[in-house]
Amino acid sequence: MDHLVSILSTPRTRIISITLIVLLSGVISLVGCALVPSGSTNGETSYRTIRYSDLPTEAKTTLHLIDIRGPFPFPQDGSVFNNFEMLLPKKGSGYYHEYTVITPGSSDRGPRRIVIGANGESYYTDDHYASFRLIVR
Repeated sequence: MDHLVSILSTPRTRIISITLIVLLSGVISLVGCALVPSGSTNGETSYRTIRYSDLPTEAKTTLHLIDIRGPFPFPQDGSVFNNFEMLLPKKGSGYYHEYTVITPGSSDRGPRRIVIGANGESYYTDDHYASFRLIVR
């Protein structure tokens, strides 16, 4: 312990130590914020939203196809979305279904999807399930 006190007794080592403590506490705060979802007190997590009018045209087309029950451009459209990422509210198996949002210039389905819950809630992702925005119609 005396050795530690003697190391911290010089002004230079005190400044370095204080700087490291401040930096580490900032990193810990940022990591803590990233790990704790924002939410209301009733257990529901809140989501960033996107207004229907702000969706890309292709997403509006996908929502229209969902409303009229197809036909859909890909055989995977309408398949069960299992929420493995756990970014949407936890629900039973089969609660969510996913639909492709065409991505211009993409040679495959691309990263954009709409996920619909059994109660009609709609989520948009443009980064292949890394994040979701609740669609406000």
